[in-house]
Amino acid sequence: MADRSPPVLLEACVVLGASRDKLCEVSQAINTNGSPDRLLLEPEVLHVLAPPFVGRSPADGAAVRSRGRRRRSFLRRKREQPPSAVATSPQACGSEDLSVPKDIDLMALPQLCFPGGLRVTNEQKDEQFHFLVFTDVFGNKTHGVVMQCYRPILEGMTVLKSLKFPRLFSAYSFCVISKYPYFTALKDCLSCLSITLRSCLLSDMEARVKEFATKLALVPIPPPGQLHLMFTLCPLTIVLPAREDKDHPTIDLDLHLPFFCFRPEQLLQGLSCLLQERRVVLFSADWARLTLVAESLLLFLQPLSWQQPYVPVLARSMLDFVMAPTAFLMGCHLSHFKEVATETDDLVLINIDNGSVSTSCSETLDLPEIPAAAADCFTQRCRTLQIHFDLHQCPHASCTGVSEQRAKRRAWQHDLNLDIQRITLELMVNVFRDVSSHLNYEHRVFNSEEFLKSRQPSEQLFYKQVLETHIFHLFLKDRLNKKIDDFARLEHSTRSEMQRMKAVVEVLRRPTVQEIQARRKSSSMGTRVSTRRGISLPDLGDDHTTGFKRNPTLTGIIASDHGGTSKPRSSRNVWKRPSVSPYIFSLPPGVLAPGNPPEPATLFKLPDFPASLSFNSIQSYYRELIRLLGKAIFSVQNENPALLARFYYLRGFISTLCWRRLDALGDFQNLYRTDTAIFPTQLVTRLVDSLHREERQQADRQPELKRFILKVRTENEKPSAQPDDRVKKFKLPQKRLHQEEFVRCVQECGIVKDVATIHRLFDALTDDTPISVPGQPKQVVPELFRVFYTLWKATEAEAQDYNLPPEVIDHLDNSECVYKVSLCVKTSLGVGKIAMTQKRLILLTVGPQGFLEITKFRDIQEVKIASASFLLLRIPSLHIKTCGSVKVFEANLKTETELWNLVVREMWAGRNMAHQHKDPQYMTEALTNVLLMDAVTGCLQTPRSISAASKLAYFDQIKHEVPMMVPKMTSETLKHKINPSQDLAEPQTVRALLYTPGQLTSCDSKSEMNPKLWVALAGGKVVVFDAASWSMQQYCIQVGASEL
Repeated sequence: MADRSPPVLLEACVVLGASRDKLCEVSQAINTNGSPDRLLLEPEVLHVLAPPFVGRSPADGAAVRSRGRRRRSFLRRKREQPPSAVATSPQACGSEDLSVPKDIDLMALPQLCFPGGLRVTNEQKDEQFHFLVFTDVFGNKTHGVVMQCYRPILEGMTVLKSLKFPRLFSAYSFCVISKYPYFTALKDCLSCLSITLRSCLLSDMEARVKEFATKLALVPIPPPGQLHLMFTLCPLTIVLPAREDKDHPTIDLDLHLPFFCFRPEQLLQGLSCLLQERRVVLFSADWARLTLVAESLLLFLQPLSWQQPYVPVLARSMLDFVMAPTAFLMGCHLSHFKEVATETDDLVLINIDNGSVSTSCSETLDLPEIPAAAADCFTQRCRTLQIHFDLHQCPHASCTGVSEQRAKRRAWQHDLNLDIQRITLELMVNVFRDVSSHLNYEHRVFNSEEFLKSRQPSEQLFYKQVLETHIFHLFLKDRLNKKIDDFARLEHSTRSEMQRMKAVVEVLRRPTVQEIQARRKSSSMGTRVSTRRGISLPDLGDDHTTGFKRNPTLTGIIASDHGGTSKPRSSRNVWKRPSVSPYIFSLPPGVLAPGNPPEPATLFKLPDFPASLSFNSIQSYYRELIRLLGKAIFSVQNENPALLARFYYLRGFISTLCWRRLDALGDFQNLYRTDTAIFPTQLVTRLVDSLHREERQQADRQPELKRFILKVRTENEKPSAQPDDRVKKFKLPQKRLHQEEFVRCVQECGIVKDVATIHRLFDALTDDTPISVPGQPKQVVPELFRVFYTLWKATEAEAQDYNLPPEVIDHLDNSECVYKVSLCVKTSLGVGKIAMTQKRLILLTVGPQGFLEITKFRDIQEVKIASASFLLLRIPSLHIKTCGSVKVFEANLKTETELWNLVVREMWAGRNMAHQHKDPQYMTEALTNVLLMDAVTGCLQTPRSISAASKLAYFDQIKHEVPMMVPKMTSETLKHKINPSQDLAEPQTVRALLYTPGQLTSCDSKSEMNPKLWVALAGGKVVVFDAASWSMQQYCIQVGASEL
C-alpha cells in the first residue's frame, strides 16, 4: 500500500457539519419555538482538502492540464448547486473536479464523524476526539482521526445579528485521513489546529484548515527502521515513529490502555474469541476507546492477522451491521448494549467501561479458552508491567517544560509498548509453538488430526475451533512459506537442542533421557494420568507411568517464594533458556526478541513549515529539507549503514516531489546498494517511466545510473513470482497407490522423506501383494496403508510414555532415546526386556539390579541366529558377540528372533558406516530403517513379513558390497562430515561454498557469533551450517530459481 501511494502523512482533510442554510433555518425555528433541547441535524460534507495543494512547475504544466482540471473546494462546488442536489446526488462527492481520493467514502463519513448525531446546544463544549478505521474489499486500511468542536451558529450571519436570538452552538468535525495509523500524532496535529480555530471566524475556517492540511501534506512518512521524524506544529513538537520493518505495523498508540480496562483473564477471553473468529462487539460510552482498544487487541494477535469485517465505530444508523452472519469485530456506543444483545444471538459482547466479557445469550462467556499453561504464563507476565507513568516518574526530576514532559512520556510509552508486544508474542508462541512439528513443507501439508491428538483433552475444543479459521489459515501459509518474523525467531531461539535437531534433521519423535527426567520432575508437583497406555515394562517396584506435565517451573516465569510474582530483575540474573524442551517459556523483562536489543531510534527534525504556502515557498522548504538530509548523510557516511539507507530513501523521495528526477534516481541507486529491504520498487519504476527526453540523455551519459535504470526496467519486465499459497490437510488415501503416489503420501504424513527409502518401503509392503492384472505395476491398497500408518503413529505415541526406572536413566546419556523394547524373555544375563537406543542394547531386568548393558553397537563383532535346545526341541535364539568379551550374549526371543536379528544387524552396519564416513546421519537413517521394519512386520502379519522387512535393511545389505573408499589423507583429517541434502527428498548438487568468520572471542558469544558455512545447492537453495558445532543452523533458504 505504502509503495503504491506517495508516502506522505495526509491523505485528505474533511470538514463536516450542518450547512449554513440549515443552521439559519434552525435558528429561526428555535427563536419561534424556544430551547433547542439537544436538537439533532443531518451532517454534511462541507470541505474536502486533498493534496497536492499547489500547482506544478511550468515544465510539467502541460502534462497536468492533459490529465485533468485543478482541484476545487468542495464547499464552492456545493454553492453552484441547489442544496437538495448536493445532499442527494451520490456523484457529488466523487466528481472528477474534486479529485477526492478514491479510497474515501464520503457518503458514510458524516455518520462516522458524528456517530452520536450532530447536535445543537445552548452551551459550548470542549473538543472531543475519536478514531476511525476504513477497510476496503481488498483488506487495505485507511485511518482517520476526528475532532469535534462547537462554534456559534450565528457567527458571520449579518442578517440575523440584530435579532435577540439565544446563543446557540453547533458541532463541526475535522477528520484527518491517512494511509498510516498515526493516531497519536494526528490527534496532536488536530489539537494544534483547535488552538488556531478558536481565534478565527467561521468565514476564515476554510483557509485555516487548508493551511493546516497543506502543512501535513509536506510531512513524509519515515521508512521502516530506527529513523523517526519530528516536526513542529505550533505549539507542539510531534514525532512520527517508524515501523520496525516492512512486516511490522506502525504503532502510534498506547498499547497499555486495554490493561486499564480489563484484567488479564478478560483480555485472554477477548483474544480467544478473536482467534476463534467469533462475532465480537465492543461497547463503550466513549467513542475514542472503541478504536484504540480494538486496534490494540488486533496488535496483540500478531503475527496472526485479522481478515474479517472490522468496523470499530458504528453509528446509530449502522446498527444493523451486527446482524451479519460472518465473523466480525465492531464497536457500538454503550447505550445500544441492551438493544444489540436482545436483537442478535451468538454475539460476544465486550464492555470496555466495566471490563466484562459476555454473550448475547448469557451474562457469562461459555466458549473454549486459551490453553491454561499459556494463559497462566501470560497472566503472570502481565502483573510485571508498570503501566502507570506517574509511578515511573516518581524517582526522577520534574520536567521543566512541555516538550521535555512529552519526550519523557514518549520514551516511557515506547518501552512499555515493547514490553507488551513481547508478552503478547510470548502468548502466541506458547499457543502455536507445536504447529511447525506437524507441517510438511515440501508438500505444504498440515496434519491437523495429529496436532489435535497431541493436545491435552481440555485444550482440544479450543484448537479445533481455531484450526478452522481464516486467521489460522493465513498463519499456516506464513509458516509453510518459512517466513522469518518475530514469531519464527522467538520460537526458534527458545527451542531445546533436541528440538533444534529435530527441526533440521529427520529425527523420529522419541523422548530423550533428558525429557524423561524433566517430566518425572514435573510429575512430583502434581501427577497427571497419562492419556495413553505405555508399553508393558517389567515390574521394577514403585514406578508409575506418568505423562509429560507442562511444568510451570520450567518456563522461566519470575515467581516469588509464595507463588506470586516478584519484582522484575535484570535478565542476566533472572532467566536462562532451559536445556529441556519446555512447552511454555517466558523471557525476562526488557527482552523483546532473541539476539541483540533493538538499536535506539534516531530523531530527524524536519524544517519549520514556511509562512507562505505558495509554490515557491514549498519548493524552498523541500530544498532546505534536502540540504539537511545531505548533511545527515555526510555525518553517518562511514558509521551507520542502516541509518544512511534511510536518509537516502528520504532524500530520494523529496527530490521526486521537487521533480529533480535524476537526483532522486541517484539516491535510490545508493539505497539499492545499501539496503534493498526498504527499496521502493514501484515508486522508482514510476520515476523511471516519467523521465523526459533530456533527462534520459543525461542519464545515458552516466554509466552507473544508466545500468541502474536498465536494471529497474529489466526487473519490472520480469513476471513476478507468485507465492505458493496452498495449504492442505493430510488425509489417508482412498484408492490404490502406485509408487509415485505412495511416495507423495508417505512424505505428506511425515514418516520419511528420502525417496530411495520410500521405494524400499513400497517394495516391502507389496512383497506379498498379488497383481490383479498381469503386466500392471504393483500397488498398495488403502487399507494396508491405513494399517501401516496407524501402527506407525501408535508406536510413536507409545514411545512418549516410555518410563524408564531411575537406575536405568542414570546409566544413559541425556540424548539417548528408547526406540524398541522386546517382550519379557530369557537371556544369558537373566530374565527381562531388551531395549534398544541409538547407541546400545540394554536389558531391563526383573529384580533389584534393573539395568544391564548388553553391548554398544560399535563393539559388536558378530550377530547371528543359532538354535538352543529346550527339552527335545531346538528353539532359535539371537547370539551377539562383543569385542573384549569371551561370553556370547544369547536371547531366546521366540517369534521375535528374526526381526531382532534384522534390527541389530542394521544398527551395527549403520554405526560402522557413520564411523567410517564421520557422518552421524547414517545412524539416523539406520534407525529409520529399523522402525520401518518393525511397522512392516506388524501390519503384514504373514509368513513372508520378515522377508518383506529385510528389503529395508539397506546398510546391512551394502556392507557386503564394495564400500566407498575414503582417501587416507581425508580419513586422517576428516573430523565431521556434513550433508547439505540431509533433509531433502533427494541429494542435491553443491554449487558453491562460502565461509564467514565469526567472533568466538566476543563476551556475548552465541550461535549467531559463530563462523558459518553457507552452502548453495541446485535450484536456488541455500543451507547454513554453524561452523563451530557443524550443526545445521538454517535449513533450505530459497533465494530464487537461478543457480548460485
